[in-house]
Amino acid sequence: MTELREKSCEVCHIGAPMISGTEARKLLAQLPAWDIVDDEGVEKLRRIVIVRDFEKAMKLANEIGELAEEEDHHPLLIVEWGKLTIFWWTHKIKGLHKNDFIMAAKTDFFVED
Repeated sequence: MTELREKSCEVCHIGAPMISGTEARKLLAQLPAWDIVDDEGVEKLRRIVIVRDFEKAMKLANEIGELAEEEDHHPLLIVEWGKLTIFWWTHKIKGLHKNDFIMAAKTDFFVED
């Protein structure tokens, strides 16, 4: 099976189907640092990354931003001193799509564990 981070996002349009709960759990098993959160009825992938300082959080946010531009799929990034919180979801369908799991896997490449 091809690793998630080796895949590319597909074009997603309004009305595209959200990922099923079963498939979401299966894909989430490949992303142990991530969880699914409900934000006012919208499911989102979330990862909180602890870093040494604000500069590192900004650097990581910028790397993820460049990735988002390359894939044309954009997250919510919350930068704080020593912490970056990352949310992936598909805005057009107000929920989770396979693209979000692909982007989470690609994001993990930039995070030092």
